Amino acid sequence: MSKVVTFGEIMLRLSTERFLRFSQAKTFGVTYGGGEFNVAVSLNNLGVSADFVTRLPSNEIGDTALQEIKKIGVGDKYITRGGDRLGIYFLETGAGTRASNVVYDRAGSSMATITKGCFDWEAIFEGATWFHWSGITPAISEAAALECLEAVKVASKMGLTISTDLNYRSKLWKWGKEPKDVMPELLNYSNLILGDIDTAFFMLGEDRVGPNYQDEKSLPVLYDKLFKLCPNLKQVATTLRYSVSASHQRIGGLLYDGEQVYRAHIQEVTPVVDRVGSGDAFMGGLAFGLIDDPINKQRAVDIAVASCCLKHTIYGDYNLVSLQDIERFMDGDQSGKVSR
Repeated sequence: MSKVVTFGEIMLRLSTERFLRFSQAKTFGVTYGGGEFNVAVSLNNLGVSADFVTRLPSNEIGDTALQEIKKIGVGDKYITRGGDRLGIYFLETGAGTRASNVVYDRAGSSMATITKGCFDWEAIFEGATWFHWSGITPAISEAAALECLEAVKVASKMGLTISTDLNYRSKLWKWGKEPKDVMPELLNYSNLILGDIDTAFFMLGEDRVGPNYQDEKSLPVLYDKLFKLCPNLKQVATTLRYSVSASHQRIGGLLYDGEQVYRAHIQEVTPVVDRVGSGDAFMGGLAFGLIDDPINKQRAVDIAVASCCLKHTIYGDYNLVSLQDIERFMDGDQSGKVSR
């Protein structure tokens, strides 16, 4: 049986309600979320055992975050406690032609101030088959970046499949180094990368190329360059997002294994309830598909796109859908009729 471990920060999310701007808000909706936790939730809902590794403060807010993790059913055995605060982010949800906006308040969080030895990675990875991290974790702080590097080294030594969502966040890389100074060594261990080609080249210190994702001939050439830059890479995936407006998204996806590009059909998603976490839903669906049936890569990318589309209809950071929901979507039932 497969077991996945994810590593990152869970945050308190404070969202304006009814599409209000920050200047209009009198109250905020409270939820929790974070990229790697969201992936663990998706996998757990699809029947794959998932442990989430993080550090939470030893106060009531940390307790509440832990309760949320326990409630959703994600493994919490290796969560440590310490530090002064839980990271927070404020979300102003966009609508129509007005984009959403995020303001972070996570400096000095428990995850940002982790120290060497917080986690026993050999014990954490015992019995695990897959490790997932994202570019958000090394962006938080130098300490988090060093811990992430230790994790991928141990995961690689123990033979786990290592997946990475590039997740570039310009508002986070403020601790003195740029992605190109940190990410190449980390990505050296990755077996599966999810991200835009230009984002990958940027993080690896290469020139951007402006890829044409509709050009079946040029894409393998560009993906092959990533394979050369990341010697352990076996597969690379890209979410295709065409934003008509904040309320209308067109979603597709690609998966390349060094031999063939697998492409999922573009799906219309409107109206959008909550876009946050949709990329994590794609990652969770993709990982599930590759774990459940490693040979059928077309099915894996189809599941990823379906997961991403359905997440747009769900409030909060993480994807609350079952495999039955995804299969129904893939079979063409997108009517939204009441199930009686």
